[in-house]
Formats: sequence, C-alpha cells, structure tokens
Amino acid sequence: MAITVDTIKTLREKTGCGMMDCKAALKEAKGDMEKAVEILRKKGLAAAARRAGRVAAQGLIDSYVHLGGKLGVLVEVNCESDFVAKNIEFQAFVKDIAMQIAASNPSYISKDDVPDSIIQHEKDILETQAKQEGKPAKAVEKIVNGRIEKFYAEVCLLEQPFIKDTKIAVKDLLAGLVAKIGENIVIRRFTRFQLGEKS
Repeated sequence: MAITVDTIKTLREKTGCGMMDCKAALKEAKGDMEKAVEILRKKGLAAAARRAGRVAAQGLIDSYVHLGGKLGVLVEVNCESDFVAKNIEFQAFVKDIAMQIAASNPSYISKDDVPDSIIQHEKDILETQAKQEGKPAKAVEKIVNGRIEKFYAEVCLLEQPFIKDTKIAVKDLLAGLVAKIGENIVIRRFTRFQLGEKS
C-alpha cells in the first residue's frame, strides 16, 4: 500500500500522534494501517513508562452526572503542569474518564490496587469453576490465569475497554495521551455515586 499524505492524515486522526511519527510507523508497517496503529501504541506505552516516575501534582477534578441526576462521578486526574491542565485534549480525556467510570463502574484504578485477598478469593472461585467444568488438571492454572485477566478488565479502570472505542483499553488511551502531550498523567482517584446505593 502506498504511503500518501491522506494515509498519514488518517493514521494521525486515528491515533492523535504527530505526522512524522505516523509516517515512520506506516513505513515500518509497509503501509498496513492496523500494524501502524499497533506500532504507535507500543511506542506510546514505552513513552508513558519513561514518564511514569515524574511528579504529577497539577491537573483537574471533574464531574459527570447522568440519568437525570441519579448517577454521578467525581474524578481527579493529575499532570505535571498547569499548562497541560488547561489543554483541551487533557480536559476532554478527564471528561471521558468520568463517563467511563459512570458507565463501567470499576472498583479500582489499576491491577496494583486490587488487594491480594480479593485476587486469591477470585482465583479460588475460578479454579473451582474450571474443575466443575471437567477441565484437565494441567489446564486449570492456565484457564484461571486467563479468566483473572477478564476479572481485571471488569473491576480495574485502566484494564477496561474504552467506552468510545472498545478496541482499546483505557490504559492505551492514557498512554497515547502521555506520548502526545509529553507529560506524566495519572488517574489519581474517583468516587461514583448512584442514587439509593448503600455505601
């Protein structure tokens, strides 16, 4: 596939990455759009990992209210500078994260936040289920590990499929923004309120 200006623009619109990065990714992928997207995602994750240690003490607290005031979310997302906190893309990301929390009801931000006791309890249940399904003993551990990843995708915000594009996880969306903006961005905390829900 020929690499044209239109192809580069399409990739840029899909990923939000710079024109030169898109051109390089398309060359590396020999014009294959899906491979180019994957290349840029991996680079975004690498960039995010490099920036993860930097202090993020600026940012925004935003809210999202849904269902005529019956469901609401408060979320704090931090960045490194006040300048980025005023960036439209950063603000849109924070709003999207609030909507994600409202829609998907995560219990934790990341896998690291899930207490060991909860993970062990879930693994015990999954192991029992696999045995009751008659799965071979050798396969049980592999099955449990696969299903625990699905559990993380349900309860951990960063592991969930992004509600506006379910082909990517929230962590990939975050990594892409970090790569584009060039600052460490951290989803710090959130609270979700549902009318009539017991605390």
